[in-house]
Amino acid sequence: MIVGEQKSIAEIKEIVAPYRKILILGCGTCVKTCFAGGEEDVAVLASALRLACKKDGRTIEVEEFTVERQCEDEFIQESARSVARNEAVLSLACGAGVQAMARRFKSTPLLPGVNTTFIGVLEKPGLFTEECSACGDCKLALFGGICPFTRCAKRLLNGPCGGSKNGKCEIGADTDCAWHLIIERLKALGQLENLRIYIPPKNWSASLASGPRKLVREDHTI
Repeated sequence: MIVGEQKSIAEIKEIVAPYRKILILGCGTCVKTCFAGGEEDVAVLASALRLACKKDGRTIEVEEFTVERQCEDEFIQESARSVARNEAVLSLACGAGVQAMARRFKSTPLLPGVNTTFIGVLEKPGLFTEECSACGDCKLALFGGICPFTRCAKRLLNGPCGGSKNGKCEIGADTDCAWHLIIERLKALGQLENLRIYIPPKNWSASLASGPRKLVREDHTI
């Protein structure tokens, strides 16, 4: 089970500010259960975003689409036409879903609309890899849809460290250097300037490290 909650409309407005045509892409399995990213959540957010931008005197085109799961290529492919019609995708999937989409659509900015808590990605039947540490403060928009805290062996938020070779981490030849992946991704997006942004140490009061938490929703229907 993946738990998450939508970012505030204020933060979402800031994330999508550079773009005029946005696809809000829902995920119809995990985050739907906690009312963060299902088809109905996409519709509500799209309406709220259009209204908020209109109040600000800003024109924005918002397309809505939902796939069954954003973490599997079989379902990701269904969104290809919608992705191609827009400048960026605001994903209402978990952090793993955002990163799976980023791998599939290499020239399209993937923006997180949800803060997630605990995650796993299905690489193939029986094999899961960790790609999101459920920090509760998602910054994937800055890193091209690749999480350095989870995927960097040293958990560097301001990398790279200089210890990689040929795209592999110094800890092992089979381990990709996360910062190599991030830099290549930012090059493809024309967003290398993001590397100049200093990321302060994480506030772990927003994570599971601060102790068990519960997410309560008043509406318990799915």
